[in-house]
Amino acid sequence: MLKEERLKLIMREVNLHNKVLSADLSRLLDVSEDTIRRDFKELIDAGKILKVHGGAVSPSFHFPHNMQSDVYARESKQIIAEKAKKLLKKDCTVLIEGGTTIIELAKAISNDLHATFFVLSPQVAIALSDRERLDVISIGGKLSRNSNVHTGASVINQLSEIKTDLCIIGANGLSVAEGLTDSDWEIVQVIKAMMRAAQKVAVLSISEKLNTTQRLKVCELHAVDYLITELPPDDPFLAPYKNSVELL
Repeated sequence: MLKEERLKLIMREVNLHNKVLSADLSRLLDVSEDTIRRDFKELIDAGKILKVHGGAVSPSFHFPHNMQSDVYARESKQIIAEKAKKLLKKDCTVLIEGGTTIIELAKAISNDLHATFFVLSPQVAIALSDRERLDVISIGGKLSRNSNVHTGASVINQLSEIKTDLCIIGANGLSVAEGLTDSDWEIVQVIKAMMRAAQKVAVLSISEKLNTTQRLKVCELHAVDYLITELPPDDPFLAPYKNSVELL
């Protein structure tokens, strides 16, 4: 594989999954980790990715409020946000994760909505803060630099003490066979606790992430109540999912 092709594939993985591990890319592209590290350096020097322990993240994911950042598939994520906000009812309680799609949802919420949001991401809390009718409660803990979400035992303990109407999370990998998956152990534990703390669970995901799998299991697909993508619910691409989850 030519270097240019390899760099394009690395960028696609970064854009899709927000964070990539050098070991995973080494296996995926069948090259050494030294080669991946050299590719990382070139992309870092070009300002296209940021180096983190064991891998790399997208600048738009790490700094979502930077208006100069190029958020991958922004239009698709805005479509998802418009669909997802229809789940938000007057006086509802919502538990919400982080990520670029969730940020778009936070920005799309009406100023007229009266609701309570429990938030694990500082960026999402800031995006919600100018909605005068919302009560925004931050659940604090150790801040994961890779995901900008609070993690750890204190977060899980706090989540065990609440029960919300709705939990809204993003997806790193989602498939019919493997369900919802992720690459970060601490994030997986937090998402599991979030799901236990809610009556309904909605997953927001661009369609490119469907039929992909990460190394760690979060849950089976049937544990999710709503799947929201940019595609119409009757799109043939979504047909394998319709028997396990409600498509919006």
